[in-house]
Amino acid sequence: MAWGQVARRPIASLLSRAQQQAAQGYTSSATSQTHLLGNHFPQNGMLHRRFSSQVPASEQMSLIKRLRERTSAPIKDVKASLVSCNWDIEEAQKDLRKRGVILAAKKSSRTAAEGLLAMAQDEKRAAVVELNCETDFVARNDVFQYLASSLAKMVLSVQDPGKLVFPFAPAYLETMSINLDHPKLSGETTVRDAVTEVAAMVGENVKLRRGFLLSTTGHGVVTSYLHNCPQPGLGRMAGLVTLVAEDSSAPLDALKSVGSSIAMHIVAAKPLFLSKELVSAAAVESERDVLRTQAEKSGKPAIAMEKMVEGRLRKYFEEVVLLEQKYVVNDGTNIKTLLNDLSKEVGSKVTIGNFVRMEVGEGIERPEEADVPEATARAA
Repeated sequence: MAWGQVARRPIASLLSRAQQQAAQGYTSSATSQTHLLGNHFPQNGMLHRRFSSQVPASEQMSLIKRLRERTSAPIKDVKASLVSCNWDIEEAQKDLRKRGVILAAKKSSRTAAEGLLAMAQDEKRAAVVELNCETDFVARNDVFQYLASSLAKMVLSVQDPGKLVFPFAPAYLETMSINLDHPKLSGETTVRDAVTEVAAMVGENVKLRRGFLLSTTGHGVVTSYLHNCPQPGLGRMAGLVTLVAEDSSAPLDALKSVGSSIAMHIVAAKPLFLSKELVSAAAVESERDVLRTQAEKSGKPAIAMEKMVEGRLRKYFEEVVLLEQKYVVNDGTNIKTLLNDLSKEVGSKVTIGNFVRMEVGEGIERPEEADVPEATARAA
């Protein structure tokens, strides 16, 4: 009997305390529940699926694959964005783009000496653009190749600068708008932002380095040749040349055929000047000094040495002057003779207006090259 009384007191006390707490705390409890529910049910009534860290491994792999297909970003970055965004693929895609701008900025100081030349042309103009990256692996990436081709086509679409030979730096294009019709790119943007976006995707430093626009205004043609082509319009070496006929009735088909061969010759033979007259006096005198020094070591009489110098100077012109070079297709003739034969065929004098030769990475100092002089100096 005593035990029953003692047992009923705590029970009565608990019931009383529960009633008081219920009366006092109902409002805050209800508010708390509403707040918690609000985290999962937006006010607009739409339920967005958000993934927790408890996402099954099979679904994690599926999300990683889908996001990588969307963005082409490295798997490491794709997974990091998904984890930080609680496996929400839409938020992770936005996060990747934000990360990409930062990562691209960090990589911008790295040497980018690989890449591609992209070419586009019409009847009277041809444009070639160099887009660089760090490795040839990225140069084979479809997004990188698409951007390079789009930039070359864009050069033809902008206002004609009114110059037959128009070399341009990145600043000429960077602020212009470009529409990228590719599922992994963001549509209409600026050239600068497009390059940054692709750099973020491929995980390397990507740079628009330079370009050329070659035109002809007379009765002539612009012809081109690309070497090492992964696909049409892309390559690692490019040659462009314009041929012009004096007679406006001269057939252009023959000019196109010979012009294509000369463009290929330009890539192979690497001419520096169009004619001997265009070789600067300083370049000729510099070469003459080198040849004279070499001749003096022979110990021959002055007259004989002078003949040696002149003979080697002619050889120099044959190496660096386009019109004097032996034709790579037939070394029994030179480019000047080839043009003379073409002139006879079409019944009008045909001349070369201008030419351009480009190669990916030429003139860029690579890290391994920069280390060679230092190693030599130390060895000395």
